[in-house]
Amino acid sequence: MPGLFTPLTIRNRTFPNRAWVSPMCQYSATAGVVGDWHLVHLGAFASGRAGLIMAEATAVVPEGRISTQCPGLWNLEQQAAWTRIVDYVHSQESLIGLQLAHAGRKSSGSPPWSGRGTVDPRDGGWQPVAPSPIPFSGMPIPREMSAADIHRTIEAFAAAASRARDIDVDVVELHAAHGYLMHEFLSPLSNQRTDEYGGSLENRMRFPLQVAAAVRRAWPEDRPLFARISTTDWAPGGWDIDQSVVLAERLREAGVDLIDASSAGLIADQQVPDVVSYQTELAAELRRRSGVPVAGVGRITEAAQADGLIRDGSVDAVFLARQFLRDPHWPLRAAHELGAAIDWRPQYQRAATWQS
Repeated sequence: MPGLFTPLTIRNRTFPNRAWVSPMCQYSATAGVVGDWHLVHLGAFASGRAGLIMAEATAVVPEGRISTQCPGLWNLEQQAAWTRIVDYVHSQESLIGLQLAHAGRKSSGSPPWSGRGTVDPRDGGWQPVAPSPIPFSGMPIPREMSAADIHRTIEAFAAAASRARDIDVDVVELHAAHGYLMHEFLSPLSNQRTDEYGGSLENRMRFPLQVAAAVRRAWPEDRPLFARISTTDWAPGGWDIDQSVVLAERLREAGVDLIDASSAGLIADQQVPDVVSYQTELAAELRRRSGVPVAGVGRITEAAQADGLIRDGSVDAVFLARQFLRDPHWPLRAAHELGAAIDWRPQYQRAATWQS
């Protein structure tokens, strides 16, 4: 079986290893424009030899940002700013992805360290939109999206994918997890519509599947398309693994190549198990039942743990988040621990012998 440092080819992109950087919000953009912080933050993972660097949730419209300081890709200024980062990552012979997102009812926030919570429209925020006028805990009541709103949002996802294509991004990932807009449409806990976008599973999947199809048409056929989903809401009557299996199969039909399998985020009183494998077991079940390639994420911290998940067929790759924040060069250390070969950047070559 392949291990953590076995290359993986999807369409015409070959990932040099399967230790990937999970998208992590930095709340450090200005008017949706990324800057020096993002260049250094993401660039460090390139010198650390991550197999894929997935940039944070990037909004396709202004009101789709999680916070007023989150990045976007709805205009040319934002596109130009991302170009500098993409070019740098490629100069280090690494691959980069952008996670396209709309935060739905969980938007118009402030950076979590500010203590401000939701930003009022009078202070630069906006009224969130959602499939139904059901607020997330402690947040404003969102405006229910009209059919026209839905169609415009689908078009915005496709337009953002086109901008990502034009700056040579390697992978696009659709964010349909963690209680954001596409997840809100999927779960009956947040979607109480009575039109063709609500009610049955088929109807609740309609918006995410239409987004996937539109992005696949705009995105080059030879480049990979991923989707991050929450495999369960961890709540009675909510989204669950059985529905996720159906969604994964349908997303594959729409042109999605890999599911980034996370969970939770829709409601405040979710009941998430406090065990290390709570999420990777769901990822493995999704892969087994759907046959769709899957990346695992969540509480993956050790080299042997990550390698084992791939070798036993649980997942095809792993996304790491906090561990990369602690150690941007985690793949270099992991390869040493596993006795695997890895290509060090020449500037760091003197450290490759691991002498004290």
